[in-house]
Amino acid sequence: MQISGAEIVIRCLQEEGVEYIFGYPGGAVLFIYDELFKQSKLKHVLVRHEQGAVHAADGYARACQKVGVALVTSGPGVTNAVTGIATAYMDSIPVVIISGQVPTPAIGLDAFQEVDTVGITRPCVKHNFLVKDVKDIATTIKKAFYLAATGRPGPVLVDIPKDITQHLAEFSYPQEVSMRSYTPVTRGHSGQIKKAIQLIMDAKRPMIYSGGGVILGEAAGELTELVRNLGFPCTNTLMGLGGYPATDPQFVGMLGMHGTYEANMAMQNCDVLLAIGARFDDRVIGNPKHFYSEDRRIVHIDIDPSSISKRVKVDVPIVGNVREVLQELIKQLAATREKPEEAALAAWWSQIEEWRSRDCLKYDRASAIIKPQFVVEKLYEVTNGDAFVTSDVGQHQMWAAQFYKFDLPRRWINSGGLGTMGFGLPAAMGVQLAHPGADVVCITGEASIQMCIQELSTCKQYHLPVKIVNLNNRYMGMVRQWQEFFHGNRYAESYMDALPDFVKLAEAYGHVGMKIEQPSDVEGALREAFSRKDDLVFLDFITDQSENVFPMVPGGKGLSEMILV
Repeated sequence: MQISGAEIVIRCLQEEGVEYIFGYPGGAVLFIYDELFKQSKLKHVLVRHEQGAVHAADGYARACQKVGVALVTSGPGVTNAVTGIATAYMDSIPVVIISGQVPTPAIGLDAFQEVDTVGITRPCVKHNFLVKDVKDIATTIKKAFYLAATGRPGPVLVDIPKDITQHLAEFSYPQEVSMRSYTPVTRGHSGQIKKAIQLIMDAKRPMIYSGGGVILGEAAGELTELVRNLGFPCTNTLMGLGGYPATDPQFVGMLGMHGTYEANMAMQNCDVLLAIGARFDDRVIGNPKHFYSEDRRIVHIDIDPSSISKRVKVDVPIVGNVREVLQELIKQLAATREKPEEAALAAWWSQIEEWRSRDCLKYDRASAIIKPQFVVEKLYEVTNGDAFVTSDVGQHQMWAAQFYKFDLPRRWINSGGLGTMGFGLPAAMGVQLAHPGADVVCITGEASIQMCIQELSTCKQYHLPVKIVNLNNRYMGMVRQWQEFFHGNRYAESYMDALPDFVKLAEAYGHVGMKIEQPSDVEGALREAFSRKDDLVFLDFITDQSENVFPMVPGGKGLSEMILV
């Protein structure tokens, strides 16, 4: 029996167990939408902008360990989606994007709503496909899901011309696919693991540095076991928060540009560094030449061989799935009779506690103006640290990372690599659909929230009770901070001079709006918001305009060159 290419697309998604598709219809994908209408197994979420579709699919994937799916039309549909695709690519998030294309005979003729989708997206996808034959749809979609979810995850795009969705073919979905050019390594080399253990045993000032790979690789349990067994200090990157419990005394805080003093100093002064699922990016170690100023030995575990020694030369590279490598490492450590030198480790911890005593995250808790840090601390208390927290990008993102203590993985959902304003709200929609009964909070700023604020309409249509915490300082906060520090207080175009009334705006979309201007009202407003289980509540906190994020490592400087309060 032959069916249309459009029906084949839907059948493929059903075979993959897809629950939600985030999309926006248009001419090139109307046959696919027609087949969506005829069935009830797949649920479609109509976003208000294609960027929101990919961010929502991204947030869904980050929160529930599944591949997110977005469906967009050709031309402006797919170009609107590129920001979301690049966001997922930079953070290694498994998303499959199905895009419509003009009919095959029209490709290359500047047809209405035609763009070179494969060419445009090639730099920001793990892989992409242009389907030229209806018989190839099923195999191509199977490959897309396989590529997106295995090895180092990432977005995969499948571009399907409109006429291909009309053509007929028999449907047969492959159970598995193999690609000669793609064979990701999962098991770490046993000999390299033995070398790593020897370095660990010889360490006097050890440090464990973990990143988003621990979250993506489902290795939080193994990391926690390893850290506690060794008694070493542990730090997480922005993308790795929740990979090790933030309330544990062995956790020294997030490291990097806005990391804690103790984490950065320990990172800079350790003699053996165990890097797990992290990539030594510029916001983590600053300038590599400063990082090299200290003599240390480095073990680097990563699924992606291209990430190893890319920015920092390492001594013991281990390529493999982080979880499998850590399991083997723990097993071999248990078998050895050696132990790290206790006296040296105690002295190292004494030094770390001295750094920790600087209290680098202190702020004025007696302020008569709402401090943004205070809002995040109260949010942590009110939610008992158990919420799923998405964020946009800027000062509010850093305060969320510093003051909301994530003890579990996949609770912190943010755009790390690309730094995408507008990510928070649509990502929260995806998270809320993945976890219908959970508390989902979007921490944002008055500039970021306006990037994708139209998704408040989507939240209304699908009854998504997200809580929006808007830290409103009437500035593009991080831009203003850099202008203050490095541009002579010249606040060029960073002041938000014509903000909407966010309470009325939320109400116009059918939601609940609250404006909070006094510190004494912060906790009560949060408790009221979270008591409204079925409502989206937009909390507009009017915060101190002059507050800055500390510590801060200026661009081009080393980890020990922090600006403190």
